[in-house]
Amino acid sequence: MAPEASASGPIRRVLVTGISSGIGAAIGSALLDAGWQVIGLSRTPPAKADERLKHIAVDLSDAEALAAALAGIGRLDAFVHAAGILRVGSIGAQRLEDGHAMWRLHVEASVQLVEHVAPSLPDGGRIVLIGSRTANGAAGRGQYAASKAALVGLARSWALELAPRGVTVNVIAPGATETPMLTDPKRSAVAPKLPPIGRFVQPGEIAALAAFLLSPAAASLTGQQIVVCGGASL
Repeated sequence: MAPEASASGPIRRVLVTGISSGIGAAIGSALLDAGWQVIGLSRTPPAKADERLKHIAVDLSDAEALAAALAGIGRLDAFVHAAGILRVGSIGAQRLEDGHAMWRLHVEASVQLVEHVAPSLPDGGRIVLIGSRTANGAAGRGQYAASKAALVGLARSWALELAPRGVTVNVIAPGATETPMLTDPKRSAVAPKLPPIGRFVQPGEIAALAAFLLSPAAASLTGQQIVVCGGASL
């Protein structure tokens, strides 16, 4: 099937997970503004309606449900895996089920998405994974950090495999970002710290970087973890 076309050329199609809120919603909105056709995956629909936005309700933690959703996606030029959860727990209070839930959503869903989408991406396609500055380690967030650190290993490995086709794979690693996850009661024992710039990172700032990584200008940028933390890593 030939790609749909507009006056400026073929319409670019991108899959965005976690599109109903937070960083995923901001990325979806930014890409719509940039002219992309967006397919959004999340359990609940996004607040923003647009004729170029198709939402598919799915629990990404359910491998079979995700497979069924992906089966009808069609041609894609890129995908952004922004869906995520945070479960905290210091030594002595860590729950294996929390680790399993984060590993499934952050790591296994990434693998499932790549297995389905990457082989059919056009040359020059784009893959962006949303990681975390916490991937370097943080007290009380060991299991979360481990799942986000795994994304870096995956991205670098996939970047090497896909480089001959010009397909790039990168990780955006936000610091504390002003999203619903920031005020989640489940993380009350590990409160976020205000970064040196005096405010939290804004979702729109992450979305702008994601849009750049999907653009032709970022064709040589691959296999990287880009930390956006307001100076918290300094």
